[in-house]
Amino acid sequence: MLRIMGKFSVNALKSSSFCSKYMYFRKTKMRVLTVTQRDCSLRNYSSPPGDVKSLHSVVNPHISRIRNIGIMAHIDAGKTTTTERMLYYSGYIRTLGDVDDGDTVTDFMAQERERGITIQSAAVTFDWKDYRINLIDTPGHVDFTVEVERCLRVLDGAVAVFDASAGVEAQTLTVWRQADKYQIPRICFLNKMDKNRASFTYAVESIKQKLKTKPLLLQLPIGEAKTFRGLVDVVTMEQIMWKPTSDLDDGKSFERKLLLETDDPNLFQEVQDARNTLIEQVADLDDEFAELVLGESDENFDLIPADKLQSAIRRITLAQKAVPVLCGSALKNKGVQPLLDAITLYLPAPNERSHEFLQWYKDDLCALAFKVLHDKCRGPLVFVRVYSGSLKPQSAVYNINKSCTERMSRLLLPFADQQIEIPSLMPGNIALTVGLKQSATGDTIVSSKASAVAAARRAGRDAGEKRSVSGTDSFLLAGVEIPEPVFFCTIEPPSMAKQQDLDNALTCLQREDPSLKVKPDPDTGQTILCGMGELHIEIIHDRIKREYGIETYLGPLQIAYRETILNAAQATDVLDKTVGDKRHCVTAEVEVRPRSGEGATTKPIISYAEKVSEALPKELQGAIENGITNSCIQGPLLGFPVQDIDVTVQSLTVHPDTSHTMVSACVSRCMQKALKKAGVQILEPLMNLEITVSEDHLSAALADLAQRRGHIQEIQSRQDNRVVVAAVPLAEMMGYSTVLRSLTSGSATFTLELASYQALSSQEQSALLQRRMGLV
Repeated sequence: MLRIMGKFSVNALKSSSFCSKYMYFRKTKMRVLTVTQRDCSLRNYSSPPGDVKSLHSVVNPHISRIRNIGIMAHIDAGKTTTTERMLYYSGYIRTLGDVDDGDTVTDFMAQERERGITIQSAAVTFDWKDYRINLIDTPGHVDFTVEVERCLRVLDGAVAVFDASAGVEAQTLTVWRQADKYQIPRICFLNKMDKNRASFTYAVESIKQKLKTKPLLLQLPIGEAKTFRGLVDVVTMEQIMWKPTSDLDDGKSFERKLLLETDDPNLFQEVQDARNTLIEQVADLDDEFAELVLGESDENFDLIPADKLQSAIRRITLAQKAVPVLCGSALKNKGVQPLLDAITLYLPAPNERSHEFLQWYKDDLCALAFKVLHDKCRGPLVFVRVYSGSLKPQSAVYNINKSCTERMSRLLLPFADQQIEIPSLMPGNIALTVGLKQSATGDTIVSSKASAVAAARRAGRDAGEKRSVSGTDSFLLAGVEIPEPVFFCTIEPPSMAKQQDLDNALTCLQREDPSLKVKPDPDTGQTILCGMGELHIEIIHDRIKREYGIETYLGPLQIAYRETILNAAQATDVLDKTVGDKRHCVTAEVEVRPRSGEGATTKPIISYAEKVSEALPKELQGAIENGITNSCIQGPLLGFPVQDIDVTVQSLTVHPDTSHTMVSACVSRCMQKALKKAGVQILEPLMNLEITVSEDHLSAALADLAQRRGHIQEIQSRQDNRVVVAAVPLAEMMGYSTVLRSLTSGSATFTLELASYQALSSQEQSALLQRRMGLV
């Protein structure tokens, strides 16, 4: 965390004041710079060079001054760079890190620093103007979208970062939908205003059109692309200009002054019009502010105080009726301090978010575990968000999901890969716990089982119904939905002696990453690794090598197909076995039908014929459904999961001494017969593909897509580039990044996202079967 230019020690830089002589090292030369006393209008937003705040100094304010926020965006929009600047200006790091140099605080994994991308979310805690900000920097790559999902689940607000030259991109839409799902208020930051082809107007229009939301322009840029040099605060009519005071243009000091008509008549008129438009927008969305405008301003919007306008914007943002829009350039150190101010002004405190379950727990502990890391020395570190009550070290807590009590030994405050120990954690905060061996992503943690039962009783009493003790199982905080993997491959250790070590490593990685699935191949006994994409599996393979020291071998990547049925069919099966002195006899008849309708699911819809449901004992129902579900895990044709089927149990006869295991086995075998009779259809994953390509290489990219069974849906214009939106089977996209780079001389980029599963044609299905059987 503590870094400095060159190889000098941390103590090399010392200063008593920002406005005095200090030593500045650059490469191997030592220079003494004199900094003159600044004008009072110049603001210094950070601590003096050489003085870095300790994590122990983080303020612990009232819950109303806490902000839990996430930084979310498309890949390469500038999330990590923006986070780095926030830490620098708040005084918690000494020098500015760079993603390209691999020395940022939040990208601390070796894989992140090598690739220049964020792979796993990183949490940091810092303070800004007596506000405590718990910030999570999330990945932008589609393979790691689960990281974004589980972080948004526990956050109160978000900053959506946009590339001002590209506007809304593919992954921007995905993370925006995730924020909508959890009803998270957010603000927009148009980053890279200094980039070539940056356009404030284009970016705002894309937010309006693609995200279907109302942008509130709180800032206007002064210049664009190479001419970008500052911004204007539309609310206060102030001009903010960054003025470097030395060779080191770190953006700490800037001038903020009232914009006058004499300064720039055209800019003044533009800002005046923008402010009037903003006031009209806010008045339309907020009744309280509308009354103020009609009652006091007398049609003169200049008389409306900035604080009243800010309060109205805050109410609108919390109600998610519109989103504030700010701009800047994190890499060029412009616009980040006003963004921090906007986070404290417009995003909600934990007590401003409505959580219905809090009234049942009152002041008792209620927390959600949302992420797990493994530390070689301390074991599993579990990230928790406390909603009510408080956490203290050396205390016992009850995990409702796992129905177990665990002892938490220590509490840690996170700062990326660094942590400090803290004595307690109050409501609304996020921290790391040490000692929770069973807790995983999505688990609800309370102080005791009695506390969970009491909360369930209160909820039941208020709802006018009685709840039993077992009702605590349903009284959980909502977890995180994990999408099904689309890629899989075999993974093998270098020798059988390392198999146990590999199994342990995969167990730890699965607990850290819920989107990673590991299962054994029933035919060969090999271990199958299932992931969200090529990059996901590549990262897992690399982590096993670096972190666990195991040189594993990966088989070729394969596609996770699905199976479904074409027709309705019935089958009967009889199981009659004598084990020891007991006779197990079951006769089952089931009917399977293809399901029609929206939303594919691998879970079968099970129903019972009237004569069966009347006579069926409840204890047998679980055994029957277990048998049906297990038979759908591996289809009869290629062993892929079966989806979109309805199952009806037509008849069931069970001998009195028959065990539930035998009932499950008989029903499962009967299901396999019925599925084979019904005719099996293979389904392949269909991907949404978005390619950003220049006009010169458009035809080559389109011709290549045609060879890949791609269906072009739309070709959009984005500044000087073209955006191709298409649907392409995943099987045709293996190694596509290398091909696209060759076709476009490395200028094009693309994103892939699972759209749905579609049926293979009979010719393609036949070819796939031959390949799987080794005939081709």
